[in-house]
Amino acid sequence: MHDLAYFSLVSAAAFAGAVVSGFAGFAFSAVAGAILLHLMPPIEAVPLMMACSVLVQTVSLFALLRTVQWRRSLIFITGGLIGIVPAIYLLQHVDTWRFRVGFGLFVAGYAIYMLRRSVVKRQPYQGGVIREGLVGFGGGLIGGLTAMPGALPTIWCDLHGIAKNEQRGVVQPFILMMQLVALALLLPRVDWSSTMMLNLAASIPALAAGTAVGVVLFGRVDETLFRRGVLALLLVSGLMLAL
Repeated sequence: MHDLAYFSLVSAAAFAGAVVSGFAGFAFSAVAGAILLHLMPPIEAVPLMMACSVLVQTVSLFALLRTVQWRRSLIFITGGLIGIVPAIYLLQHVDTWRFRVGFGLFVAGYAIYMLRRSVVKRQPYQGGVIREGLVGFGGGLIGGLTAMPGALPTIWCDLHGIAKNEQRGVVQPFILMMQLVALALLLPRVDWSSTMMLNLAASIPALAAGTAVGVVLFGRVDETLFRRGVLALLLVSGLMLAL
């Protein structure tokens, strides 16, 4: 019974995280971690969440393939890959705890402010390689320090009133690439024990079901509801980072 209860909770965490990530494109770890970090030590929970998140992002990306903005995503990804380099150095030489807390409070504060505004005056969208590359760089740098690479690009899209399909088409490939790089860097440092592989295997059915539910919800909600859902998830992710 203990094993059954344990794997039921692991599956529930994977399902909840997959629904959220399938819907919004991010925040798998913020949701799933609320359960998994109480079931297993971080050295096991973090790699498991990263692997599960990569699987969800990959499936979601294929499900929404027609909306992907490949050229613009490549600009964000290039900036993000450059941003990961100083993040790795800072992680090894600087205590980043205060930065993580500060950024978490910033993200939560932004979400609360935007949720409380009844009417949002959008800034006109001004794209460009340099601007989008800088946002990608910031996302890669912050993602390397906080494991939230999608927060800055998502805020950027929200500020400029980018439609939900276009937002997912730009941000989701960026998040997937950042997570793949982070997982590749983490792999040599992780002991993938039989227990961890069993946890991953037990999570796969829940991941598949949750991702399907999330993608269906994404296709059915309107722009306003999607935006409020994204802001609510930014709020949760920011608070999880700051606490």
